Amino acid sequence: MAAEDSNDDLPETSKLTRTKQRWAQEGRFLTGRTARMESERLPPGQHLVRDWPVLDLGQQPEIALDRWQLAIDGAVESPITLDWPRFQSEPQSGKTSDIHCVTTWSRYDNRWTGVATRDLLDLVMPTRDAHFVILHSHDRYTTNITLEDFASEDAILAHSWEGKPLTRGHGGPVRLVVPHLYFWKSAKWLKRIEFATRDAPGFWEVNGYHNRADPWKEQRYSDE
Repeated sequence: MAAEDSNDDLPETSKLTRTKQRWAQEGRFLTGRTARMESERLPPGQHLVRDWPVLDLGQQPEIALDRWQLAIDGAVESPITLDWPRFQSEPQSGKTSDIHCVTTWSRYDNRWTGVATRDLLDLVMPTRDAHFVILHSHDRYTTNITLEDFASEDAILAHSWEGKPLTRGHGGPVRLVVPHLYFWKSAKWLKRIEFATRDAPGFWEVNGYHNRADPWKEQRYSDE
């Protein structure tokens, strides 16, 4: 990983970061219950909210659209760097999905617009030995998911929410949305999508949080 993307430079002493690290150490919010089936809409230990809380690591990078770029590289046949006009020229999709944050709130029926991850896969063509996707953000945050999770039917690179451009606080211009995982996996302020042959746990994954993050299995924290 390039030095500019290193998690070592993140504001690890921020209040939110310290609090969430303590929650992981204490096993905070764990109910010990697994959903009877993944078709249950509200995962164990979650409660519904109407607003959309803003959570970050103390930085909210501001990226002008005329300077925005998204690199998609690694274990792919056709690496590419998209600027804003090219990103907007890709097939646009609308998705409606729920948000489940590891801090126990959930929000139903969020309407997203952007580029479906499956369309992105067709664009770059991951190699046969690509099994993971490492997400790099403009605030130097990283997180990891499997290729299968990235390619899920509801996953989208969203630029709009509820018909309006994503705000800076919610990860605009573009963020990932993978609704079947806890929302820390849906990286904000995306600048690079790296397809990888080996896993590379990101910021929260090395700070006590689960590597997969399935809400219905209550995979909040690492078992290690």
